[in-house]
Amino acid sequence: MTAGLGEAAHGEGVAPPDKHCADGWCVTCSDAAMTGSVLALLDHDLAVVVMAGREQEVSVALVTADVGDTVLVHAGEAIGVVRR
Repeated sequence: MTAGLGEAAHGEGVAPPDKHCADGWCVTCSDAAMTGSVLALLDHDLAVVVMAGREQEVSVALVTADVGDTVLVHAGEAIGVVRR
C-alpha cells in the first residue's frame, strides 16, 4: 500500500497533517523559519546557532556554513545561508 501525502510527511501510520495542524500551520515547527548566526560547528553535521538570543543545536547537513555565517533555520534544520 502506498503512503498518502500526510503519511509520507509525518511518518507511516500517522494521521495526515490536517488532523494535527490548525489552520494550515504545523504546531510542531510553526511553519516559520528564523535566521541565526553560527557560533560553532560540531561533529555529525551539527552547529550551535544563536537565534533570538538563544543558542540552539541545529543540523547543517543541507548547507555549507562556516562560523559567523547567518543561516535560515526551519524545524531544527539550516535550509539556507544568507549572503549579504
